[in-house]
Amino acid sequence: MGETPTLPYRPNAGIALFNSAGLVFAGRSRGAGPETVRDGYEWQMPQGGIDPGEDLVAAARRELTEETSITDATFLAATDDWCTYDFPPYAGPWHHLCAYRGQTQKWVAFRFTGDEAAINVLDPVGGVRPEFIDWAWLPLSSLPAKVMPHKRGTYERVVEAFGRFATA
Repeated sequence: MGETPTLPYRPNAGIALFNSAGLVFAGRSRGAGPETVRDGYEWQMPQGGIDPGEDLVAAARRELTEETSITDATFLAATDDWCTYDFPPYAGPWHHLCAYRGQTQKWVAFRFTGDEAAINVLDPVGGVRPEFIDWAWLPLSSLPAKVMPHKRGTYERVVEAFGRFATA
């Protein structure tokens, strides 16, 4: 009997959205499929798949809007390197992420320029399933300790890459 083929990584855009005080947008995740969350590790920044042929910044803007309804954001920077993480073991019902072993991400930093009243994580634009059940502006440096352990290394790299934007 042959070996099971290794699953691919899903190309993904991560978004670090900074407000004028230098805090970053974080959502309290619902968790789904292999991206399950445990108590104490529910927070994460928006992220989502990059469609074939899609520009990184365009994908980041699309995902930001789909998950938060935010459309007013100025581009600051993007990472050059991919950050990759594996999903933890998962034995639940099939989910579209089950087709992947994990995610490989490039990250984009934006500065929020809109009105907070337009932020809506419970009923986001486009009728997609909500990713978050709550949101907050948090210090970027606090996020590695608030995400699921399998994402911690990626978040440490994001802090290093975008820490310069975490100022008022």
